[in-house]
Amino acid sequence: MTSVVAIMTLSSLTLPSYNSEIHQWQTATWDDYLAYRDHPTLERVKVFYQDGYLWSEMGSEGINHASISDLLTMLFAFWFARFPVASFSSLGRCQLEKANTRASAPDHVLYIGENAPRWQAGEPRRIDLNRWRVPDLVGEVSDTTLATDLDEKKQLYAALGIPEYWVTNVKGKQVIAFRLGENGKYEEIEYSVALSGLPILLLEQTLEQLTQVDNGMAALWFYQQIANINLNSLEEQGKN
Repeated sequence: MTSVVAIMTLSSLTLPSYNSEIHQWQTATWDDYLAYRDHPTLERVKVFYQDGYLWSEMGSEGINHASISDLLTMLFAFWFARFPVASFSSLGRCQLEKANTRASAPDHVLYIGENAPRWQAGEPRRIDLNRWRVPDLVGEVSDTTLATDLDEKKQLYAALGIPEYWVTNVKGKQVIAFRLGENGKYEEIEYSVALSGLPILLLEQTLEQLTQVDNGMAALWFYQQIANINLNSLEEQGKN
């Protein structure tokens, strides 16, 4: 993300200065999180909460972050155009909450199949994980937040039980993908399970296209690469 918002005395909800940055999680209560999340002047802020600690980062995106974030969303659509499923829903940047314990706003939130969250009038504009199932995949696009995306946020998503987690390193044109093991910890993978064996290397090769073309053309390049892929072969590779 473009910057991290400093959080001072959360117990009294001292508002952050947009001109200062910290690179650490701050101790906070769930009530602190709620007050921070709902403050009317902080609409452009993404807020994360994990077991008594809070992290906040600016919600506005720089060009590189926005380009890669939208590219990955296009790749999801092209993937399912090539390998159709009954349904899928992309809800990136929507707030996920497990009341009183954890909250996050991933850059990518992907539901595959039935029972994806649906908003109805009068309801909060968030995904209540006490009501809805967890996403099949979440991802963070890491411009200036790579360290916490690979550490504290990784632990947060594992604790939420998210089956698959991607971290996209903007500067390194790298995708680091993890699958949740039976021990409750993430293990790095070379093939996506959520996307039926999609090679992570192919995602990185698509990111490399951004050095020559814009994200729309990179997405079309990706679609050309998967045009003749055998899905059964991919699924077998993903299982190994």
